[in-house]
Amino acid sequence: MSTVNKVGRLITPGDTGDGSRLARLRISTTLFFAVHGFVFAGFEVRIPAIKQQTGSSARDLGLALLCMSIGAVATMVLTGSLCKRSGSRRVTVIACGLLSVTVLLPALTHSAVMLGLSLLVFGAAYGGLNVSMNSVAVDLVAVARRPIMSSFHAVWSLGALAGAGVGALVATHLTPLSEMLILAPTGLIVTFGAGWMLLREPMPAAPVSADAGADRRRPAGLALRQLGLAVGIFGLIALCDTYSEGALGDWGALHLKENLGTGQGLAAAGFATFAIAEATGRIYGTRLLERLGQTRVLIAGGLLACAGMLAAALVPFVWVVFAGYALTGLGLANIFPTCLARAGAIGGPVGVSVAVTLGYGGFLLGPPAIGFLAATFGLPVALTTLAFLSAVAAMIAYGTRNQDRLVRDS
Repeated sequence: MSTVNKVGRLITPGDTGDGSRLARLRISTTLFFAVHGFVFAGFEVRIPAIKQQTGSSARDLGLALLCMSIGAVATMVLTGSLCKRSGSRRVTVIACGLLSVTVLLPALTHSAVMLGLSLLVFGAAYGGLNVSMNSVAVDLVAVARRPIMSSFHAVWSLGALAGAGVGALVATHLTPLSEMLILAPTGLIVTFGAGWMLLREPMPAAPVSADAGADRRRPAGLALRQLGLAVGIFGLIALCDTYSEGALGDWGALHLKENLGTGQGLAAAGFATFAIAEATGRIYGTRLLERLGQTRVLIAGGLLACAGMLAAALVPFVWVVFAGYALTGLGLANIFPTCLARAGAIGGPVGVSVAVTLGYGGFLLGPPAIGFLAATFGLPVALTTLAFLSAVAAMIAYGTRNQDRLVRDS
């Protein structure tokens, strides 16, 4: 039987062109992940220069960045429903265009108040694209019947590394606005090209689960409660993961510099070790997930990150800290993508929205929590909370092993 997809194109489930359609859709979606990481990281590395340009104090900058978080969380909460109503692919194209344009706004400001307002808008575009592109990726995972979500996040990591690299290279030669005038057209070109490909291709039909009939026979209220609980569980695992990612990004280099006496360059290389290890883990994530299954990857990743952070936080040798950061990156690599894939498989775009929002909560919570604990107990002890939450993520994941009736391990 034929059906009509969101963009009005006829789909025949048995069409032999499904494989090539899937490849084109996967390429276009991958490009959106890459530009999301590229634009955001390119902006992040210029925050010190924008702070100086606006004459903001540390407190002013903190409030402005809080505005960005408020904008991001607000659209993350709403975008799932918007994707359900208008289609995830349309929302992805629009949000990426907005992200590419609004990255210019902070660089145009010359006061703390205007910086906060511009970051509110930029954060809204960032959050909307985060949810919508992951919703498209969840649809592609269902069609491909393979755990390919990690490959999209691997490209996001590589895009972020490229954006940060560009920012670092031009920092001494270009003003923030000049750099944003590189990022914005790049994002718009990708939006146009990848968006054209994404919208013109019909989404191949996903195989229907053999358990679908049994699921429909369950009482509707019971099914909704079970699905809502499952989505919340994977969102909580995502929060544990992103707490560690956010905290290590802000405090990892400082630990090397202040507690082990390294120079600025070596301290920065410590975080780069974590980032490269995480990207590498995501590149090989699909193979790992196919071999071990999603639940085992979540458990093993949490335990590996726990061991890595305990070593990095408590052993006073630089090479051990570097090794610990690398193990942590490998362990965390596939936790967030897998949680989004499972939440999306259970709850659709709304499930992705819940998991992304909870995950972003971890990014917000981690850095200030580490700062408070470091002031009270010292930074090494504070960093052990990353190990603790990674272990919690592994334990929660172990408890999901019997949820295969909701979403089966690939």
